[in-house]
Amino acid sequence: CPIEAVPELQAVIDTIKTVYPDFGEKARKEKGYAGFGSTIFAVKPGDGSAREQAASCQRVLGGLANIANEYATKRYRSNLINRGLIPFIIDEGELPFRNGDFIFIPGAATAIRDKASEVKAYVVKDKLVEFTLKIGELTDDERQIILDGCLINYYRH
Repeated sequence: CPIEAVPELQAVIDTIKTVYPDFGEKARKEKGYAGFGSTIFAVKPGDGSAREQAASCQRVLGGLANIANEYATKRYRSNLINRGLIPFIIDEGELPFRNGDFIFIPGAATAIRDKASEVKAYVVKDKLVEFTLKIGELTDDERQIILDGCLINYYRH
């Protein structure tokens, strides 16, 4: 139970349920999944000699996504995808979130599956504060790798 591991999640879930009252229940009924993980934001990540290690370490540490204004290299972005992390893009400017904020992205997997170009996201504060994340161009294989959780799982199927 995530709340047992991180008790502050109870307040986050309570806030999410003010707008999405079936959060958690719907996922269980539909055999879906509500993931709890971390993300990083960087203006232009992926430039440097540790591109592969960076994506790998993020996933090992519970990462589910990156948010960037742009990615420095296609290789870094591919490394994220191969590890099952979603490479979100956000427009330049003032960020709607701060370090340590909780971000809720309902329907992220559905957006990937349905080839959506963007997804609605929320910063969870006393209420949900909406903003938009772009998904960017993904091939069908890249979409399936993310949905399978990583490149190894993709090849297992």
